[in-house]
Amino acid sequence: MTISRAEVCAVACADTWRDAGAVLASPFGVIPSIGARLARLTTAPDLLLTDGEAMLLAEPTALGAEATGTVEGWMPYGRVLDLLAGGRRRVMMGASQVDRYGNQNISRIGPWDKPKVQLIGVRGAPGNTVNHTTNYWVAKHSTKVFVTSVDLVAGVGHDRARQVGARFHDVRVVVSDLAVLDFTGPDRAMRLRSVHPGVSVADVQARTGFELAIDSVAETRLPTDEELALIRHRIDPANLRDQEVPG
Repeated sequence: MTISRAEVCAVACADTWRDAGAVLASPFGVIPSIGARLARLTTAPDLLLTDGEAMLLAEPTALGAEATGTVEGWMPYGRVLDLLAGGRRRVMMGASQVDRYGNQNISRIGPWDKPKVQLIGVRGAPGNTVNHTTNYWVAKHSTKVFVTSVDLVAGVGHDRARQVGARFHDVRVVVSDLAVLDFTGPDRAMRLRSVHPGVSVADVQARTGFELAIDSVAETRLPTDEELALIRHRIDPANLRDQEVPG
């Protein structure tokens, strides 16, 4: 059976919600959205999922389909902020830039007074990273994303959190189209945890703009038969995943 790179990435994202308990999942992007739904159906049955607006759904809906089914709760924006501040949310955000300590940029590329590219702004990244578990998804691993120093800090990394004593800071994992990385290197630097099938350690290092901590590197696990069936037939029957991570 052929397993796509997108499917490997999706289960790696799902594993970031494994055993999360009754927390609100906030995935950004197709692959993280598949991952959150997959976790809810397998390893994190108490995970809270919304319809993308204000309703909590009893069962995950397929990507791209109209949200239907049993509504089990109401999640207005104010309540989301309550969960955020109380640490009862787990988010997987994107990153236009991320450095070796997990400082993330989604705001601008280039100097402050004359940026080359204006992005979406810092949004909720500061509050997310200092209040609850935050992970990142990068659909195209490159030296333009994995940089020595971000142009603007939106999400707070381990070095800055340590300086200010951010006691609830919890940035854990970066999943990319090449690998899974964490922050268990020296001084909480980025470490290469696993490479996806067909990817070498050298491939990942060559597309990273700083030296990764590398010790024992595993191969990212493959989806189980159950997970593949859920992804292909229930969660993403329209195969939107291959648009984000081409096969």
